[in-house]
Amino acid sequence: MSTGARPDSSAVRTALWRALHVQVDAPPHLITDEVGVALADPEPGWQQRGDMHPVGTAPFRVAIVARTRYVEDLVVDGGIAQYVLLGAGLDTFAQRHAELAGTVTVFEVDQPDPQAWKRERLDALGLGVPDHLRLVPVDFEADDDWWAALLDAGLDPAVPTVVSSSGVSMYISKPATDATLRRLAALAPGSTVAMTFMLPFEMLDPADRPGLEGAARGAAASGTPWISFFAPDEIVALANAAGFADARYVSTSELAGRYLAGRPDGLTAAEGEGILLATT
Repeated sequence: MSTGARPDSSAVRTALWRALHVQVDAPPHLITDEVGVALADPEPGWQQRGDMHPVGTAPFRVAIVARTRYVEDLVVDGGIAQYVLLGAGLDTFAQRHAELAGTVTVFEVDQPDPQAWKRERLDALGLGVPDHLRLVPVDFEADDDWWAALLDAGLDPAVPTVVSSSGVSMYISKPATDATLRRLAALAPGSTVAMTFMLPFEMLDPADRPGLEGAARGAAASGTPWISFFAPDEIVALANAAGFADARYVSTSELAGRYLAGRPDGLTAAEGEGILLATT
């Protein structure tokens, strides 16, 4: 029996959607990730869950996969030596990019219990935790100093770094997001922060709004309500005030233009979650 609590439902759903992208969407796939579903170890027949409908959830699934591909391209194409994931969940970058083991150190920051659970699953699958992957347990609810924990884990603040904070900002207060950005703005010059954020519902396309409102209700019912929404200019201004040299909004339509244009299957990505791209 695992000594840690399972990851929350959102982290599991994200891992399952990445696997479903490979299983039901036509190639070329934006990413090929079936390690996450092995980690999640869902019940048999998980593909028949309501939130896994291959057609009904496709725009939301594709949006998740596109944002993952976008952030990972920043690491792979940018020649970056350090990659930090704040709220890593069931991310599998380190397992899927073993070719970068000698050049990229991956730091996964997450709550202690779910991370202990993930460590056990990695061991059970025979994957283990390789030297280039650092699991950094941080109890955010107890106000642990995540920055100090990263330094203790070997992060070199003088080396350009990519930081991903995906699916986190909606669960924390705006002052907490501000504090996070101010800390990250002190990273070495040439560093990049990619932070996802939820757009206010009134800014969404009418076709996408019901699905996102349903997801918000589900999050609230599971005890992890969405509490923070940002208009793009609001979060860009927050990053500028925090001290970043440059900050901009990356929309879902921009991701679609980059990764989905010309596909014969017509895959589209739902609006709802934007990306703040900030550089030092």
